[in-house]
Amino acid sequence: MKNKKALGQHWLKNREILEEIADEARFGVFIDADTEESAYDSSEKTGVDDEKLPACVEIGPGLGFLTSSLLKRFEKVVAVEYDKELAEKLPKSFPGKNLEVVNEDILKFDFEQVFSQPNEYVIAGNIPYYITSPIIEKILTLKVLPRRVVLLVQKEVAERILDEKETMLSLFVKNRAKVFRGAEVPAREFTPPPKVDSEVVVFEPFLKPLVSDEVFKLIKVGFLAPRKKLVHNLAGLKSKEELEEIFKEIELSTDVRAGDLSLEAWAKLYKKIY
Repeated sequence: MKNKKALGQHWLKNREILEEIADEARFGVFIDADTEESAYDSSEKTGVDDEKLPACVEIGPGLGFLTSSLLKRFEKVVAVEYDKELAEKLPKSFPGKNLEVVNEDILKFDFEQVFSQPNEYVIAGNIPYYITSPIIEKILTLKVLPRRVVLLVQKEVAERILDEKETMLSLFVKNRAKVFRGAEVPAREFTPPPKVDSEVVVFEPFLKPLVSDEVFKLIKVGFLAPRKKLVHNLAGLKSKEELEEIFKEIELSTDVRAGDLSLEAWAKLYKKIY
């Protein structure tokens, strides 16, 4: 089938990478004790838990390349496909398999009608670049959270989440999940090839955010002009002198910008300002 550019359809066919994504959805990732970086070793997974997990929700299954790998590892796959034609064809590719295909926009899909308890399912998918942030925000604010989320995203978005320089998106993610870097996937591995490379990102959601929504209101104020010094962005909240004293108390330079602060630093700043 010809891809539909308007829906951001780029199909990954590399079986080795597809199997790794499915394994990360099934088992998660290990952290290397020496490097403290995420690592994957299928040999370490053998015998950990031979039973299949109950369910996986796949976002945008397309032609079913990842679906095939997921069906080997989960008792049931719920595939949410926006493209009506693809949604109608997908079940025919997997006769006799426990596959439920839902023809719906993932941003409108009601997870709570399918799952009643947190941690009883995982989410995986090669997601469209143009709605990556809304998808991540929806998933990490679900009332019934998944055990794990494995998404293939644009490399630039992965860097915004994982690099040391913080963004609104990275702080949002780190407030609601542990996050790990997965495999990099060159554009040439897709059909048709996109203009940019991709990367796998693995999320393990917290049942409760680390900081409150009130702290995030302050973060949003700080990021209104991210290139400016933070003291200038917060000028409407306290006087210049008061802000300088607060920054000194929590050991922040008055030259810092919003992207220089960790989640913990924002929480400290909030307590001092309010």
